[in-house]
Amino acid sequence: MPAPAHPHSPHLTLANGLRVSLQHAPRLKRCAAVLRVAAGSHDVLLAWPGLAHFLEHLLFLGTERFPTDEGLMAYVQRHGGQVNASTRERTTDFFFELPVATFAGGLERLVDILTHPRLTLEDQLREREVLHAEYVAWAQDAKAQQQVALLEGLAADHPLRGFHAGNRDSLPVERETFQQALRDFHAQFYQSGQMTLSLAGPLPLEELEALAQRFSEQLTSGPLRPQSAPPALMQGQTQRYQHIADDHLHHVVTCNAPREALEFLCTWLNAPAPGGLLAELKTRQLGSALQASVLYHFAGQAVLDIDFTLNNPAGSATQVEAMLHDWLSFFAHSDWAALREEFALLAARQQQTLGALALARHDSEALSEQAVIALKRLLDTLHLPPSGHTWQLPPNNPFLRPPVKEERAGLIRGQTSAHRGLRTFAQDRSRGRREVSALAFSQAVAADSDEGALYLQWQSAPSGLESAVQSLRENARQAGVDVSYECLGSHELVKVVGLQEPIPAVLEVLAQSLSEPHAAPAASPPMIAIRTLLKALPACCTSTMPEPASWAIAHWQGLALGFSAAHEAAIKTAAARLPGQPASLTPVAPPLSGQRIWHEVHTDSTEAALLLFCPAPSQSLADEAAWRLLGHLLQGPFYQRLRVELQIGYAVFSGIRQINGQTGLLLGVQSPSVSLEGIADHLHTFLQQLPTLIDSLDDLGNQALAQQFSAQTLPNTQAAELLWHAHLAGHPSGYLAHLRTYIQTCTREALQLAAQQLNDAAGGWRCVANGPRLPTLWQTAG
Repeated sequence: MPAPAHPHSPHLTLANGLRVSLQHAPRLKRCAAVLRVAAGSHDVLLAWPGLAHFLEHLLFLGTERFPTDEGLMAYVQRHGGQVNASTRERTTDFFFELPVATFAGGLERLVDILTHPRLTLEDQLREREVLHAEYVAWAQDAKAQQQVALLEGLAADHPLRGFHAGNRDSLPVERETFQQALRDFHAQFYQSGQMTLSLAGPLPLEELEALAQRFSEQLTSGPLRPQSAPPALMQGQTQRYQHIADDHLHHVVTCNAPREALEFLCTWLNAPAPGGLLAELKTRQLGSALQASVLYHFAGQAVLDIDFTLNNPAGSATQVEAMLHDWLSFFAHSDWAALREEFALLAARQQQTLGALALARHDSEALSEQAVIALKRLLDTLHLPPSGHTWQLPPNNPFLRPPVKEERAGLIRGQTSAHRGLRTFAQDRSRGRREVSALAFSQAVAADSDEGALYLQWQSAPSGLESAVQSLRENARQAGVDVSYECLGSHELVKVVGLQEPIPAVLEVLAQSLSEPHAAPAASPPMIAIRTLLKALPACCTSTMPEPASWAIAHWQGLALGFSAAHEAAIKTAAARLPGQPASLTPVAPPLSGQRIWHEVHTDSTEAALLLFCPAPSQSLADEAAWRLLGHLLQGPFYQRLRVELQIGYAVFSGIRQINGQTGLLLGVQSPSVSLEGIADHLHTFLQQLPTLIDSLDDLGNQALAQQFSAQTLPNTQAAELLWHAHLAGHPSGYLAHLRTYIQTCTREALQLAAQQLNDAAGGWRCVANGPRLPTLWQTAG
């Protein structure tokens, strides 16, 4: 293997042509791998649409060395990681994230599926039905069809206009010519010269490099084969066009600018600050949203979509287009120095906060001088007239910079700056105990990282909380803080999770925002049925529904985790300004005691979708441990049975879900072909087979599951989520260690008892579905 250009260089090309990117991030607790194949849907022969996507699916069906139950997907799920793949126009990605100790095993399985796929006819026939189900859903999905219509302005012979989803008709697996094409595609592209491996995690660079080298030695070697260049995006000199659909106006621009230049432009086009394009649209009551994004980028071709959500597209399209051109003209002639500095801060903060998998997938480049020149050239080619409106560039994001330290009054004579910090902290702690007694600071997450988590829950709060969160979410996200809102019936939850440094300032802005009037929150974009049900599930599990409320009668409580002493003091100061009265809230879900409750929720999709939530029979750690072990054991078999063998749906999942401190097993299915009654029958049959499954296992998986709750492997954000629910359930601060012990010592007899309790609905069952209650077993929610 050739030596890198620099001993700490993160980019290598190995002897067999495999390109490698290595990222050492000591702050992480997990490792991730992304394997990119330089081949995608547009590289397939026109005779076989969907072949690339089909092959991606087939690779997960096991190999001779690692059968399905020992393959990559089962292995990653067993160790509490995440795994997936994605086929795009000119690339196919395979990616997973695992605890450090199990990472090498994931790489072994990944390289094996890439080089030794099984590709049996039986597997292909079965998996083709899965792709066909996805195709049916895609054909019925309004958003997907809008995307197809949007691209109709491009040249007819460009592959972006083609069909690439794959279905029964386009994947004739029974024909030898198709089989030869499948083998040829795999042989041509699934080899070292066509691949890039990205590894990220806390391991030293030397260890990551050794893993990459071991991976490369097992790959099929081959040369880099340049992908064929696509035809022109548009005919003649035309570069752009408009597309109007429903309440959306799309301004589509084709160009050859670098991706980082277009991302720079999109960042400032999308900025909601006063004086910008979106703010002016809202002021003139022409529109409510603007989203500019890069739809496609390959071989010097790019498609930029500027999507306006308008109040009256047909009547205002011309006016909005003129405003867009005027803003672009203003932007083209502005001084970008401050914006470039801000953009660099955004990129640096993103690099600082990405998890292992996101870091491994992150391939954006810094904004170079060449990219700036290319963007200016692009704007020049639009031949825009001089701007006639007084626009403003967006101000700096206040959360991206350290807060300005203010001098505090009331210091003792002779006190030094060092004393000032200690005295102020003591004063803040004293004030915090009086004013925000319901805000607890947990030491269960060590304060030795840059991350912290703050949970705030209100009861009887007036409307405006969700809008306040939406108004600051983007600036907070750019600064490395995720702010989210969740409705829990009469309770509302705000989570503030991410870098410690900006969180006090984010909390200050939230507190100030809540004292101001807010418009109704922006409508959520359409979601597939199963996602709509997941969003509705928490409210279905609460004992009370929203009532008329005001800040005068509102109460709130909170939990902060992982903060240093200085940030703890700042959070207490900001929390003292939150509206409502601090109080200890105990949002207890109503006991179901064997009841099976059915909640009907409307969804946009007509496909049958169903969630089954089965709470543990009690809040005890013994019951929670047994329930978690059950969820751990059935995840693989549940997916194998319903998704692979029965093929009843493409959205099939199971796992443990916690809602307001209540732990439950969650099963979900969305199917284009099976009714709600059919799905419910399949779930019931599967759960009845759990005792047999448990008896058949040599290893219950206690140790593998317990390891996922170790402080060495559990990311702080996941630990914080677990501890928040433990706080609501009244568990002690040592919850994680106790839970780990209970999981390690859970016996086969205890697991069989839990399976029986699950089937008897000892803790109750809740079904959330997009259809009316089934006549047997179930009763309608009150």
